Amino acid sequence: MTTHESTIALCSSADLQDAGQAVPFDVVYAGQTCRAFAIRFRGVPHAYLNRCTHVAIEMDYQPNRFFDDTGNWLLCATHGAAYLPATGACVAGPCRGGLVKITLSESGGVVRWHTGHLLQAVSG
Repeated sequence: MTTHESTIALCSSADLQDAGQAVPFDVVYAGQTCRAFAIRFRGVPHAYLNRCTHVAIEMDYQPNRFFDDTGNWLLCATHGAAYLPATGACVAGPCRGGLVKITLSESGGVVRWHTGHLLQAVSG
């Protein structure tokens, strides 16, 4: 595990469709290995830790599915909390703050995620 910031290729840009399936990946957050996910909303890729702010459990209702039927909200399948896809802010249901956002960048047809002080790549 490194302690400096770096960018890590996550997926092809084409793998993220607006309000479609998420691309899952693993990270080390604050010393714990966690599942994370990347989505595309209104043309922009976003990524978050896959843990509800109400109780730290994974949110997807089916593997890699987070959007509601309208494609406007990310939902926690267990608690029904609704989050804004662009910011991770909780807007309905049982919440304690917002989702932990992971910085992404996109260029040359590749989406990359950025490590940081509390967020690192999984070793090995």
